[in-house]
Amino acid sequence: MAGNGVDIEETARTTQANLNYLLPGPDINRRFVSAGVEVNTGRYGPYPMTIRDGRTIKEHFRFDRHGFQLLDAPTAITDFHDKVEVEAKYQDEVRDYVKQALGADFVVAQGWMLRTSGAIPKKEKGPDGDGKPYRHYGGLQPAAGEVHIDTEPGRQQAYAQRMYDKARPGGPGFKRFIMTSFWRAFSPPPQDCPLAVCDAGSVRDDEGTPNVLWVVDKIPEGEAMFAPMDDDAQLAAAIFRHNPDHRWWYFSGMARDEALLFKFHDSDRSVGWRVPHTAFWDESFPDEAKIRESIECRTIAFFE
Repeated sequence: MAGNGVDIEETARTTQANLNYLLPGPDINRRFVSAGVEVNTGRYGPYPMTIRDGRTIKEHFRFDRHGFQLLDAPTAITDFHDKVEVEAKYQDEVRDYVKQALGADFVVAQGWMLRTSGAIPKKEKGPDGDGKPYRHYGGLQPAAGEVHIDTEPGRQQAYAQRMYDKARPGGPGFKRFIMTSFWRAFSPPPQDCPLAVCDAGSVRDDEGTPNVLWVVDKIPEGEAMFAPMDDDAQLAAAIFRHNPDHRWWYFSGMARDEALLFKFHDSDRSVGWRVPHTAFWDESFPDEAKIRESIECRTIAFFE
């Protein structure tokens, strides 16, 4: 890590940005998502943070230490807006890349989502028109606006067991699992609203507040957002209060054939086991920045 007494991380270019952390507010934290819109009951506020650009030292980062790595990941997808093409090919690609990167025995892909910093077409915001309930899968959503992790630690062991039993009925069992996001920007660089990831080593184990996920056809309003609901039976994310010790990174100018792989949850907590993340407005390239379009695919890697 060090060379000639100089920490290589301190050679990285930096930028300043406001990141949205959880503020004091209601005791009930829920995230309602529907087509083209996501709404939290929690209150978030901007905190100025330093974000380091890992582009020139990308080979330095390690999964078990930092919780993330930038991968060379060429893709065969010609049009990420073609849902049929993406559904047919992309999750197989992601499984292969994650299996190779982590050295797992097998990987289960768990769906994909497009995100954009630009305007979302009206057709993406309305119902599908087929009479079916909204599925939080394969659509177009806004860029994530607050510091979070898409899993909450207390619920993941049971969830991983269910996914393993479904994928490997009668299998020998697993010793370790890692939940990840495989994140690719496919719009031209530099992107105006890239993804920032927090060094797992700068996050305390006791940090994070559950934020319960509710996938709905229509976002509730007012007091209906706090009505009694069976939150314990739902999946949940972890949301974070401001910590000045958090050490933030991004990789500027991400290209289509790169992907940022980062941990949601690693059952081995002796290493960097989870990575808070959020989108941010990057003012480093004010005259060049372009709308960010990206695709994320979630996976669970199992080690038997």
